[in-house]
Parts: sequence; structure tokens; C-alpha cells
Amino acid sequence: MAENLKMLVASHKPYWMPDDPAYLPVQVGAAGKETIPGFQRDDEGENISAKNPNYCELTALYWAWKNLDADYVGLAHYRRHFAGSGERGVVSGGETCELLDRSPVILPRKRNYFVETVGAHYGHTFDPNHLDIVRTCLEEYDPAAVPFLDAYLAERSGHVWNMMVMRRDVMDAWCSWLFPLLEKVEGRIDFKGLTPFEQRVMGRLSERLLDPWLNSRGISYAEQPVISLEKEDWLKKGSAFLAAKFLGKKYEASF
Repeated sequence: MAENLKMLVASHKPYWMPDDPAYLPVQVGAAGKETIPGFQRDDEGENISAKNPNYCELTALYWAWKNLDADYVGLAHYRRHFAGSGERGVVSGGETCELLDRSPVILPRKRNYFVETVGAHYGHTFDPNHLDIVRTCLEEYDPAAVPFLDAYLAERSGHVWNMMVMRRDVMDAWCSWLFPLLEKVEGRIDFKGLTPFEQRVMGRLSERLLDPWLNSRGISYAEQPVISLEKEDWLKKGSAFLAAKFLGKKYEASF
């Protein structure tokens, strides 16, 4: 099955990539930029490469949805991968295929917020009005999914990072649902005055839509640990989390 699996690795710069035929480095936001050697550009064929400042790694997913011929498609980040026994602790294509034999979807293990809900965390760290816009658009677009969004936002854990591996039919269904909805949301968000970090809003909102969509469709999934290829500053992360919750200080950069 490995030759039918493609694990996209979204990156905007040259970076180490797994030496495994299942992996496909994708240059996101490639429109108007020189090609990174060895990378697939996300502005070839039907694409939304120019929207990368708002959609982040989703421009790679969109490119794959419209242009890639594969039975299974995954999405990871240049510095964050599903963990396994491959080089640098990254999951191999063979290991991923074994997981896909048991489930049509692989997701990273849930992130736990413990002291607040998913919805409250978003509201403390970013603009809470964006979630209101999502809910309003969802009421118009797919009202049956609204209770699943509400239930998810009331939980204290969820799948994040827009990382997943999906059987092709599931990915097609996810993308066919997600991108038209995000287009509606995008049209109602005022991007004026937002910093480049804040402008990544469409990618962040997508993270909050995956679990509600899966649950509303009754789609099962397996979970896999995630490994970071760069050292994470947990003190900085924890301090920013607490400052957002108790001091009202929004996130200003990635950690």
C-alpha cells in the first residue's frame, strides 16, 4: 500500500525531509517565489497558494485535493511529524499503512487544555468573534453540524495542528465540506489591522472544525503521537497560556 500513500510535508523554506518514498515535501505559499529544490509547489494546477498567509498549511491540502493522485493522503509540518520508528523518530510510510489498515483516519493525540474549554482557549488567545462567525456560517451551510461544533467547543481537549492522514474518499469529503465553509467565513472576517500572525486565522479555524466534522459524520479514527524536530520552550508556552487566560494577553507569535 505504501506506493499509494503520500504524506505531504508543508514548508515555506528548505528543511530536512524524511527519506521515505511516502513523503512529499510541499512548498506552501509558493506563488511568486522561487522553487525550493526537491519540493512540490502548491501553486501548480488548481490551487489557493496565494491565500497561504491566511490558510497556512491548508494550501498544501487544497493542492493535494485538486491535483494529487493517491489512495491515502497525509499532512504534516516541516518541524512537526507523526512519531514512529523512522529517521529522527518520524513515522515511516510502512508504519502509517499498518495504521490505515485499522482505521480510515489517523490524527495526532488530542491536546488537553485542562483548565478551560476549547472554545474558551481560542477566545483567550485569539479573537473570539471568529468562532461566532464560524458558527453563524455553519448554521447556514450545514445546520446539522452545529450541535457537534458546540459540543466540541465545550470540551477540554481536541485534535490540533491540521495534521491528519486520510483515506482518499474521506479526504475528498472533508475538503469538499471544509473549503467552501472557510470561504464563507473568510468573506466575513475583517483582516484590516491584523498582524501577520493574526492573519493565519483560517488555518486556526480549520483546526476547530475537524473534530466536529468527523463526529457529525460518525467517522472513526486512530491516534498517533507527534514529534517535534525542534526543541519546544514549554516554559514560554505555559507562561503565554496563563497570561492569555488570566491577564487577557493574546498570543502574538508561534511557540
